[in-house]
Amino acid sequence: MSFNVGDIVGRKSYDVDVHFRIISIDRNEQIAELKGVDMRLFADSPLGDLVKIDDGTRGRKQMEEEERTSSSLQEIKHKREYGESYFELPGRVLHMDGDQTYLKKCMEVYRELQIPVYGIHVPETEMPKRLLSLLKQIQPDILIMTGHDAYSKSKGEKDDINAYRHSSQFREAVHKAREYERNRDQLIIFAGACQSHFEALISAGANFASSPERVNIHALDPVFIVEKACYTPINQIISVRQILYYSVTGSSGLGGIDTRGTLRVGKPGIQEDDDDASDDQDVYDI
Repeated sequence: MSFNVGDIVGRKSYDVDVHFRIISIDRNEQIAELKGVDMRLFADSPLGDLVKIDDGTRGRKQMEEEERTSSSLQEIKHKREYGESYFELPGRVLHMDGDQTYLKKCMEVYRELQIPVYGIHVPETEMPKRLLSLLKQIQPDILIMTGHDAYSKSKGEKDDINAYRHSSQFREAVHKAREYERNRDQLIIFAGACQSHFEALISAGANFASSPERVNIHALDPVFIVEKACYTPINQIISVRQILYYSVTGSSGLGGIDTRGTLRVGKPGIQEDDDDASDDQDVYDI
């Protein structure tokens, strides 16, 4: 079977559990570099281990993902019980993502959830360098740093940060963010991607991180953390249990510590135009 860049494939050795897109092929070594379509995962695979995903199978998988996301969003919206006599001021979000495709998916959901967010595409290796200027410019209450990561057993044990694709960059960026704002309630941080070194990121100062059991996380998992951080009142602790409930990967892929929410609720209600929700939402590519 011949393969080309752009093909949607699965790995036979993993029972085709994740759908990937081929992003490059080494014809000499017969190796393909893969990027997860729904999961934040990079992988290499022998061409002989790949199977093409037909349009029907991909369509069913995509429909399942959309239904699962829609169900979670509807439950989240249903739990916002302030009436029209109140108005809400959720925290401002800076979302730095190493993958532009996943960032756009997240931005669509942020918009639906009326979350004020600045989405910026920054390669993982550039995050520590770009972070401080972006924090000063945007002054967020919540910082998301995600993209791609992976643990490689051939490079070391799971407690060795050097055995990970981008965990060291995420950790360095978290350190720099904590130099900017030490208080974990004043700047809430989520860091990590698929299989990231969870303990290192939490120790560096993240409130929430991936991945406790070194599993893959879904492209939208960071959004569910952001929603709880934005819409939990400032006098309440964010429910990690609810974050894990609404997320796709649960406690195996996400974890965190007690953190206060950022939502301020006021009265009386303010009449807003329909376009106001998107005024504080932008996507940048730097």
